[in-house]
Amino acid sequence: MSFIQLNGITKFFTRTLKPAVDNLSLHIEKGEIITLLGPSGCGKTTTLRMLAGFEQPSTGTIQVGDEVVFKDGRSLPPEKRGIGMVFQDYALFPHLTIEKNVMFGLNKWSTKQKKERVREVLELVGLSEFNKRYPSELSGGQQQRVALARALAPRPHVILMDEPFSNLDAGLREKMRYEVTAILRKADTTAIIVTHDQKDAFAVSDRVVVMNEGIIQQIASPKEMYRCPKNCFVAQFVGKTNLLSGTLCPDLKHVETNIGRVCLPSALTESMDNVMVSIRPEGCRLSEKGRYVGTVERVTYTGEYQEVTVRLNGDLTVEPMVIYASIEQDVEVGSVISFDITPELVALVD
Repeated sequence: MSFIQLNGITKFFTRTLKPAVDNLSLHIEKGEIITLLGPSGCGKTTTLRMLAGFEQPSTGTIQVGDEVVFKDGRSLPPEKRGIGMVFQDYALFPHLTIEKNVMFGLNKWSTKQKKERVREVLELVGLSEFNKRYPSELSGGQQQRVALARALAPRPHVILMDEPFSNLDAGLREKMRYEVTAILRKADTTAIIVTHDQKDAFAVSDRVVVMNEGIIQQIASPKEMYRCPKNCFVAQFVGKTNLLSGTLCPDLKHVETNIGRVCLPSALTESMDNVMVSIRPEGCRLSEKGRYVGTVERVTYTGEYQEVTVRLNGDLTVEPMVIYASIEQDVEVGSVISFDITPELVALVD
């Protein structure tokens, strides 16, 4: 049996006809790191708050370990759920030292137990020598680790993190993804993270749950999610992609589109009528004798690669394609280029 079970969770807010979360079911194993990923208003934070006990579902059940924490309107208070929360703004007390911030949730522990536990978790997050400092004397990344240490201190069953990297600059953000993941793994903690950033989700998660309009769109590992998006929303939200409609060929392995024939990673087992394919930009490789030919309309230099917008076959009724070229390649606006498409980065989507 899964460690965390959310079954048929629906949440209506007052004076709304459409649910914020719509019949959501999600099972999480012990020790897993799961990310709820989606745009603003998709229901991911509401789901997190219902699990924490800050919001009550309209219908459904929630179970953590062997304990049912919500069912039929009966709800276990947040402080009795064994769940630790790391808020987006960290919510540290500015007038307390780091040591006392971490100690704050250990009210029922003896003084000796408190000091020992604080020492353990500060050592876990690499901040032992900062125990007498105040939050204002720490960097953003250090404050985040203090917030995580405080959440871990009572030995909760689950850690919930709401947009944990949103307040950090790009360089620190990348570093903290690695550090937070390492801390959670070392603590052997089950964690659920909420974010709208695909890179955050992919960097830290065992599985990613993509949500839109209160409904789960897909649950998969980061690699599977990116390579095999289930539908157009997932394909477009998780990275950039080119969506093309077409007709499945008799061999069940190729799709005839308005840019030409596109090869799928493997043959389908049954025929279909009209289909939609997702082609990732990095799946398009520039080649002097490539199958697909087009005129470059725009080139955006990102530092890591060039994002090239290409109009194929001179057809203005067809959306141009976006492909990635390496920074060493000389690509100019107005030039004619050719490329091939790697089948492994092509997927059929709903």
